[in-house]
Amino acid sequence: MLNRGFSAELRRVVTFTLLCVVVGLLNGYLTWTLIIGGALYMAWMMWQIHRLDVWLQSSRDQNPPDASGIWGDVFDNIHRLQKRQQREKDRLKQVVRRGQETTAALREGIILLDRYGNIDWFNGSAVQLLQLRSQDQGHPLVNFIRHPAFVQYLERKNFELPLDLPSPHSEAVRLQYQVTNFGLGEHLVLVRDVTRVHKLEQMRKDFVANVSHELRTPLTVILGYVETLSMAPDVPEKWRKALDQVEAQGKRMSSLLSDLIVLSKLETDDSKTAHKPVMLKPLLLQVKSDAEVFSGERGHQISLTCPDDLQLLGSDKELQSVFSNLVLNAVKYSGDHTAIHINVSQSSLGVNVAVRDEGAGIDPVHLPRLTERFYRVDNSRHSGTGGTGLGLAIVKHALLRHGAKLDIESYPGKGSTFTCIFPIQRVVAADAPLAYKSRAIQSER
Repeated sequence: MLNRGFSAELRRVVTFTLLCVVVGLLNGYLTWTLIIGGALYMAWMMWQIHRLDVWLQSSRDQNPPDASGIWGDVFDNIHRLQKRQQREKDRLKQVVRRGQETTAALREGIILLDRYGNIDWFNGSAVQLLQLRSQDQGHPLVNFIRHPAFVQYLERKNFELPLDLPSPHSEAVRLQYQVTNFGLGEHLVLVRDVTRVHKLEQMRKDFVANVSHELRTPLTVILGYVETLSMAPDVPEKWRKALDQVEAQGKRMSSLLSDLIVLSKLETDDSKTAHKPVMLKPLLLQVKSDAEVFSGERGHQISLTCPDDLQLLGSDKELQSVFSNLVLNAVKYSGDHTAIHINVSQSSLGVNVAVRDEGAGIDPVHLPRLTERFYRVDNSRHSGTGGTGLGLAIVKHALLRHGAKLDIESYPGKGSTFTCIFPIQRVVAADAPLAYKSRAIQSER
């Protein structure tokens, strides 16, 4: 249609030009006649542009001005585009309205942040959970969630795991924050009320801790009587085997309770005030010595590579528990006379403590669940080791308290490597006071 309008306009120009030529030839002023005709045509064109400008600035509900030629087509095409745009705008408004109605029905709070961390939008649940108001839009979210852990969570920009914190307005309420990146540096914050789940988890931890402590005393009494009966000279032979089995299972139960108590303490104790510089090499030398005694006649070849002056900020007891569990596991699940390597490396990112064995290895499908309490790869793997199934769970929670993580690499038939990855913030200067100084002196002796 635009081509037809252009053709009509072209015919109009040609006709008007021929008319000016004829008039100019008749009056003898051809040049002036053509100039005046061109000026009139330009004035008519400017009038049409003025009508277009007035129409575009007026309400879009008005019909386009009547015009012929190419200007009629221009008015009609713009009017059709306006209608199409309006329909698309109405459709997008409906989608946005539907999305807002859907998010308003969610029990989870949803907050949209711009690239600078300012609040763009939030739903009704966010109002209830964080007591946000409409005038809070455009302000940084950290102005309303001032907990240092949340500020660090946003600054690290590592949102693989959610963050659980007390509510900014009530310590009794527990909120979980999950951040997702989208757009150009923008963020979506999902806020959940996990108070009930947190209370149930706390009840579970308290129950395990209390039961472990309550069972420890009667179990100690039972083991004491069993040992006393076993040492009696007049015990019939048919009962001696039964007493030995009761004693073995009692000691296994005692070991399990001890691990449960340690794990419960790691889960419930949030205090980090006891963290201080710990000399790493003497600690690992002690762990190596204990592992060699534990290996005994199995003859494992345990080696240690560690810088002499390397110190980590942490708890010496918890770090020793971490490394002891990993090294003793390597002894348990490695064949006799095989090598076990303890290697400590330092980089600009932090410190890695790796324990590598030459055991049977583990299928990678089991690796994500190895740190779960009581998780077993298979029954036969643990039948003769006497393990409680809590060692790696203790390692995981102790490392979390040090801002570290456990990386596991293992393949069947190729052994396993357990690496503790400590951040650079845990590395302290060599002249700091040592929590492990006395043990360092003993190791050198």
